[in-house]
Amino acid sequence: MIRMIRVLLVDDDPLVRSGLRLMLGGADDIEVVAEAADGGEVLALVDEHAPDLVLMDIRMPGMDGLEATGLLRARPGAPAVVMLTTFKDDEQVLGALRAGAAGFLLKHTPPAEIVAAVRRVKAGEPVLSPAVTEQLIARVTQGGDTTVPRRPETAEARIRLDRLGDREREVAVAVGRGRTNAEIAAELYMSVATVKAHVSHILTKLEHTNRVQIALTVHYAGLV
Repeated sequence: MIRMIRVLLVDDDPLVRSGLRLMLGGADDIEVVAEAADGGEVLALVDEHAPDLVLMDIRMPGMDGLEATGLLRARPGAPAVVMLTTFKDDEQVLGALRAGAAGFLLKHTPPAEIVAAVRRVKAGEPVLSPAVTEQLIARVTQGGDTTVPRRPETAEARIRLDRLGDREREVAVAVGRGRTNAEIAAELYMSVATVKAHVSHILTKLEHTNRVQIALTVHYAGLV
């Protein structure tokens, strides 16, 4: 029997929700269990439907995706959250990272890639869109984000990375380059399970909650 991936859709645009439901419903292992038009509905719907994953819009007129994600991820056993974003949302995306989002999907991502992303997150591998990651890194490392001073962040990043062992450092750099677990395993001649274990240890040692934060730390330190 196929283990269904239960998804909660959160977007104030009914057409966006309809499109997502249609494309996800075409997969034989994904089930959209509920929809919400506002972040304020999320906690109650998660309690009622126990989704594995929440696809959450960043911009909503009531409670936005940032606040809803922070509230949800503060709860034990919370489902993963993947943010729906556009390039113009980069400031909000930085906030979503701090709130504990597992990854990001651009709203114009092809349907097949959205389905694949849902499966990857359920398998424990957060989604890193190279385009979004590059935009964020450019913003915070080139002075685009004035709330993140370049020099202190560089020093802090290097101090954090000094906590890692040699092999963990290699994995962290590969994450910073946007590599998937399978790609890291092939490059560093280790099993995917070993890569996952290293990533878990890296998250703990760096005091991060997702791979995007690892990538940013590596870039702050000047290793990529």
